[in-house]
Amino acid sequence: MSKIEEFISNEGIAFPGKTYVEELLMPVFNDQRDFLFNVMFDIHRAHVVMLEEQGIIKTEEAKVMLEGINKVAQTDISSIFYQSQFEDLFFMMEAKIGEEIGTELAGKIHIARSRNDMGVAMYRLVLRGYFLEFLGLGYQLSEALLLQAERHKETYLTGYTHTQPAQPTTLGHYLLAIYDVLQRDLKRLWNAYETVNQSPLGAAALTTTGFPISRKRTCELLGFDKVIENSYDSIAGADYLLETSSSLMTCMVNTGRWIQDFLLHVTREFGTFLVADPYVQVSSIMPQKRNPVSIEHSRSIASSAVGDALAAIHMIHNTPFGDIVDTEDDLQPHLYRAFNNASRVFKLMYAVIVTIKVNDEHTKKMAKKSCITITELADTLARDYDISFRKAHSIASYISKQTIKEQKELYDWNIDEINNIISEYANVKLSEEEWKKIISPEYFVEIRSIQGGPCPKEVERMIGVRKEKLERGCSKYFKIVETLKIKKKLLDEYSL
Repeated sequence: MSKIEEFISNEGIAFPGKTYVEELLMPVFNDQRDFLFNVMFDIHRAHVVMLEEQGIIKTEEAKVMLEGINKVAQTDISSIFYQSQFEDLFFMMEAKIGEEIGTELAGKIHIARSRNDMGVAMYRLVLRGYFLEFLGLGYQLSEALLLQAERHKETYLTGYTHTQPAQPTTLGHYLLAIYDVLQRDLKRLWNAYETVNQSPLGAAALTTTGFPISRKRTCELLGFDKVIENSYDSIAGADYLLETSSSLMTCMVNTGRWIQDFLLHVTREFGTFLVADPYVQVSSIMPQKRNPVSIEHSRSIASSAVGDALAAIHMIHNTPFGDIVDTEDDLQPHLYRAFNNASRVFKLMYAVIVTIKVNDEHTKKMAKKSCITITELADTLARDYDISFRKAHSIASYISKQTIKEQKELYDWNIDEINNIISEYANVKLSEEEWKKIISPEYFVEIRSIQGGPCPKEVERMIGVRKEKLERGCSKYFKIVETLKIKKKLLDEYSL
């Protein structure tokens, strides 16, 4: 027997072939079992309740159906495995319900619906759960950032542009910037959540049904915000997946950027942060090492989340504008992994941030170096002595270059030396007090009290505004979570 003949013999001559089972049906079945099992039964319950209320099935039938559904829903999913006589989990569960209430009655549960609208509804319900978990972690991380920003509104820090020391700021100002980006990430995630939390049920295969169903009722029972009105859109629209992916990718890319910053700040050379002992590991050979593995892993896990979310977008690209439930069978696990990894990042970085120690004396010392207050010399000359900013900038530039050339810091110059340099450009003589202010990171920060600046009072004001907004956001979040819990409980315990 040739290899090809042997292969064909092993595959079988009827659907499904061995390879098709092992490489497609079985993996898809396992994903459905692991992720969709519970929401499938929620949809069964909601559909039966609606059918009874609309008079499409008898009340007595609905009672028996719900009893059978609830009994099979208690099945231990670890005991469920792929069986070749069932195409997927849906048909297997329909058969199990049939064993409880009879195949005729079990078959009636599928009146006026399709696996198309049901499949999309299941995916949306599962994604809704992932969104809410992740948003909750986002609010937790937000609280940690605000907490540390408030503690460190007067912790002076070197700010960087082009990876070079630029100007003094404060750690509070820096953390508040991270916080603000995170809030925009959360806003994008909420927008995606609102797109996801819409009901396709009642669209059936594509064109709704001839039965007098109520799409609004199944929507209400399952806690969806509204019905996707156009039935074609209900099963063909994939933008809820794209919006989910893009909002998650944006969040993780943004998060990865400041995580990379943290990895620099925890080095001995930077010395800004000390990661708490529970979140560092010691080298197997170099006992002096405190490896910030919690941050390192967070960076790579964030990248993994981006990769899975991007994979989902690629899988949707160029799919026909129609039912993509089969594509989604393979696609959805990428989004679930993306959410899981993004959640790991938020949990790890929350732990790091709330326990981190800041070497504020060191950061203040570094903020006096590298000529990073020299902008204030140009500003002082322009503001107080009516010198054009370009000329003032030239003076400041010369002094900074000379400082570097002579391997000095600004505080190493005495006022007479500075005034001699300035006299080559303008008839100005600074006082000792003025020079001390110019080289002071505290003064540099204090005088920048314009809206959004690093002045501690301005940072304090911004924190106050953000605290109030965060409280409203958390309140909205917890209200939604509680409402969905109540709806779920009512559906689980529904009686006719």
